[in-house]
Amino acid sequence: MSNHIETIRAAWQGRISGCLLGKPVEMISMREGPEGLNRFLSDSGSLPLRNYVNYMEHEMLRGANKRCCLGMMDKAEADDDITYLVLALMMLERHGLELDTDDVARSWINLLPVGATFTAERDSYLKLIEKSNTAYQFGGKRNFSIEEINDGEYNDWIGAQIRIDMYGWVLPGKPKLAAELARRDATLSHRACAVEASAYIAGLCALIPVSDSREEAVQSALELIDKDSKAYEAVMLGIKNTNKSGLNLHKYYGDMSPVHSLNNLAVVVWAFLSFQGSFDEAIGETICCGWDTDCTGATVGGLIGLDKGSIPKLWTDPWQGRVMTSIAGVGELNLDDLVDRTCNLVDKFSSSSELT
Repeated sequence: MSNHIETIRAAWQGRISGCLLGKPVEMISMREGPEGLNRFLSDSGSLPLRNYVNYMEHEMLRGANKRCCLGMMDKAEADDDITYLVLALMMLERHGLELDTDDVARSWINLLPVGATFTAERDSYLKLIEKSNTAYQFGGKRNFSIEEINDGEYNDWIGAQIRIDMYGWVLPGKPKLAAELARRDATLSHRACAVEASAYIAGLCALIPVSDSREEAVQSALELIDKDSKAYEAVMLGIKNTNKSGLNLHKYYGDMSPVHSLNNLAVVVWAFLSFQGSFDEAIGETICCGWDTDCTGATVGGLIGLDKGSIPKLWTDPWQGRVMTSIAGVGELNLDDLVDRTCNLVDKFSSSSELT
């Protein structure tokens, strides 16, 4: 078994815990902005946010989101941030490092319910169904262009950025390859800055275990993306505002969609660099910053897991290693099994002759 097991376990735990922390307030953040979000957190007695959110009645807090509140949780509820992470694991198990955009497309059609997709993914999924034939679904030739599929109004939003952590997790020290795999995945539904943001996060995941500091990893990952991209600018904004108020990010991005790739990428970098002493503080302040709270919480949580190699039991005990997904025929998974499967890929790919 891989000697990366504790790091991989912490990455899974951090990503899931960060997602679950942001999930109850996701819609409140999107509809009411950072002011409404923090008003709810304050009124519910959840501030400073250093544990799961206290439940308080709100029209946008119900269903699975309600079951992610403090004392109301017995498993990690299904969420697209985790579903895509598991799907990436499954795709790598089947296709290895040769995984390409068509493999991702076929995996969506065969394994991902359309109801589990949103914004850019939903738009691209529907185009896939419209333009592909049954033969393509099972490995046949593609008779359409990927550009037809990713040509949508949401193709610079955050969707691709939440699908790609696994490519970096299984390739420590091989950031270029991790970034390339992220691009192959992201291109199915996204373009331009959103693809670069995805490549950045995947590359950062691959760099953290082999870097001497978070700062070094964050800077090195910049070498993997287009310097003229707005994603590069978002990373630099996060770096510039390290240890400063997250409100600075809101001032810069103004009324940008709360589920855009750029503002949320800036939050991830800002939080990862600013709160290095405490996992609790880092993911708590990530959520308080607003925008897409479950997505940024998940990404920051996973990055910190890679860096620290352990996550406090305060965050992991409530969901008991039970991980729900929306993948067809999969349902509930066990954390230990997911860690073992991921470590098996780390071992398998560690001998790859691909360039870093």
